[in-house]
Amino acid sequence: MAKEDCVVAGLEEAGDLFRELGLEFSAQAKDGSEVKSGQIVAVVEGKARSILKGERVALNIIQRMSGIATMTRRLVDAGRRANSRLIVAATRKTTPGFRAFEKRAVALGGGDPHRFALDDMVLIKDNHAALARGVASAVKRAQAARGGALSFTKKIEVEASTLEEALEAARLGADIIMLDNFPLPALRRAYQALKERHPKVLVEVSGNISQENLEKVAPFADIVSVGALTHSAPACDFSLKVQPIK
Repeated sequence: MAKEDCVVAGLEEAGDLFRELGLEFSAQAKDGSEVKSGQIVAVVEGKARSILKGERVALNIIQRMSGIATMTRRLVDAGRRANSRLIVAATRKTTPGFRAFEKRAVALGGGDPHRFALDDMVLIKDNHAALARGVASAVKRAQAARGGALSFTKKIEVEASTLEEALEAARLGADIIMLDNFPLPALRRAYQALKERHPKVLVEVSGNISQENLEKVAPFADIVSVGALTHSAPACDFSLKVQPIK
C-alpha cells in the first residue's frame, strides 16, 4: 500500500522476489504510474513465513525506486514547462550494487539513465583534461582511439568550465558539451554561442540543478544531468499489511 502520492516503481522487481519465495504476486498498479496515498499497488498470497521473509527487501526496493521515479517525474515536468524537448538525465552517482534498479527508476520517471558504465561513451572531465594537459589534447586522444580501442559509435562529451573550453571542444568535434556550474548569465551566453557556431552539438548542463531553478536553466540546455536523482532522492513510504485467510 502506498502511504503517500508518488510515482510507483519496483513492482516488477518485488514480484520477482516474492515469486522466488514461492508466493503469488499480483501488481495492482503499473510501474511508472502515479498512485495515491492509501492505494493498494500489489497483492501477495502464500505462506506467512515466506511473505515476512521477503517483506523488508521488497519494500526497500519499491520505496527506493519510487522515490527516484517520483523526483525524476517532478523535474521532468518542471523542465519541460520551459523547454518541451529537454532531457533530464541521471549520473553514475548511484548506490553500489543497486545501479541497475536506480537507472530503471529514472527511466520509469521519464528521465534518461545516461551512462550505465564508463565504457558507454567518452566523458572528458576536468581531471582527464588536466592529465592530458588540456581539453584539446584530451579530445584529440579520444578521437584517435576511434576505430581502435574506442568504437566509432561512442560519443565524446567534454565537461567545460569556461566558454573558451566549450567552444574549443565543439570546434574539435565533441558531440556533447557539458556546461558545469555556469551561473545563469554565463550559461545563456555559452549556450547561444555554441548553438550559433556549432548547431549540431548537444549542450548538457550540470551542477546544483533543482526543481526550484530548473525552469530558469531549461531554455539553455538540451540535457540537464542531476546527480541528486540517485544519490539524494527521498524514499517514498509504502507498507505491507498481512491478512490471515485461514
